Amino acid sequence: MSGYLPTGIQLTYLVAATLFMIGLKQMGSPATARKGNLLGAIAMLLAVVATLLDKQVLSYGLILVAIAIGSAIGSLIAYKVAMTDMPQMVGLLNGLGGLASSLVAVGEYWRVTSNGLELPLVDNLSIMASVLIGNITFTGSMIAFAKLQGIMKGAPIRFGYQQTINILLLVAFGVGAALIIADPTNVAGFISINVISLLVGVLFVIPIGGGDMPVVISLLNSLSGVAASAAGFVVMNNVLIISGALVGASGLILTQIMCKAMNRTLPNVLFSGFGTTLVTDGDAGNSSNKTVKTIDPEECAMMLGYARSVVIVPGYGMAVAQAQHAVRELSDMLERKGVEVKFAIHPVAGRMPGHMNVLLAEANVPYSQLYDMDDINTQFENTDVVLIIGANDVVNPAAKTNQASPIYGMPILEVDKAKNAIVIKRGMSAGFAGVENDLFYQQKTMMLFGGAKDMVSKLANELKQI
Repeated sequence: MSGYLPTGIQLTYLVAATLFMIGLKQMGSPATARKGNLLGAIAMLLAVVATLLDKQVLSYGLILVAIAIGSAIGSLIAYKVAMTDMPQMVGLLNGLGGLASSLVAVGEYWRVTSNGLELPLVDNLSIMASVLIGNITFTGSMIAFAKLQGIMKGAPIRFGYQQTINILLLVAFGVGAALIIADPTNVAGFISINVISLLVGVLFVIPIGGGDMPVVISLLNSLSGVAASAAGFVVMNNVLIISGALVGASGLILTQIMCKAMNRTLPNVLFSGFGTTLVTDGDAGNSSNKTVKTIDPEECAMMLGYARSVVIVPGYGMAVAQAQHAVRELSDMLERKGVEVKFAIHPVAGRMPGHMNVLLAEANVPYSQLYDMDDINTQFENTDVVLIIGANDVVNPAAKTNQASPIYGMPILEVDKAKNAIVIKRGMSAGFAGVENDLFYQQKTMMLFGGAKDMVSKLANELKQI
């Protein structure tokens, strides 16, 4: 689909591309994210309709069947998948996007070679790029999905010469691609580079732990966009090129934001196997000499109910327990008692970018109560009680004080500055980084042991008695 499309179709593509950009901009804020998502959906609808009206589309019957099947599956997923399962859902959709781009390239290669047509160098290079990036995105996203879904262990999987093997596979792909460019009819070579790129995707993600999934999800999202843009060059579709480039660029920016929020580089996230080593007491201080203060739900409810200000810090534990609705109920009850309630959101809390925002939005927590890390950190000193629900590394003061800690230098929610801190947690286990949380042992910190949903519900019941 080259530049010879009718003017109306080109103009529709232009409108769709503009809506994509506006939608992306609006998705930068929780308050406008839904509107941005709607604009993106409208833009995609325009792009699809314009493409279907192009005379080069030959089989409307098959396309309509595919649309019907895809719409049915998509509707079922939207209805059945819980918001707490959204990280793995995003990973799955990223992978399918990469696979679609790769299949476009494979289909174009098959069409050209089977008809004995000439494959220009630029088209050949576009096909190679789409196959490489699309297949890596597909299998990498499937591994991410399996880890998040619990099908695979979330811990990093490492073995000897792992990175060397990855490099050799990429070299093999380059050699295979060169042979295909020299002889486009080399079908065996084309199959080989597809298999190699699929394997690279697997090896690319297995050494990354579950706690680094926010970075991995955003990076794979970026790769899915780049693959789509490459597929756009394969079929010379302008709106596919533009939309893919937008997704690729925005995903890469988000990846960098996630890395900055953890004070780590992207290579460190991808290749260090972070979280495989548990820091012992000798590394982080002897915990046998430390004591924790516990609190029961009744006393905790009284502290919250008689406070002037409460900041709730949600973490992955809240997501696992599906406690977001109970948290909203607790927040509402506190506000009815005159307590000022705010939510502190760390950029990498959870297993995907914006994980906590998504869960709290599902529970209809007002956007005005959500504060990002930079805005809320200046307010902790004036906060009576911080209620931490399932968060760990993102509130660990060792990131500021212990230079030997793996998380040293990582920006955290400075909850240790609040007058009181209450931590809801099942036990004293370390977080993803494998280090003890110094916050748990501070004099003004109290531990409320138990599951997030159960404890929050008990707090709400106790508040009714106050």
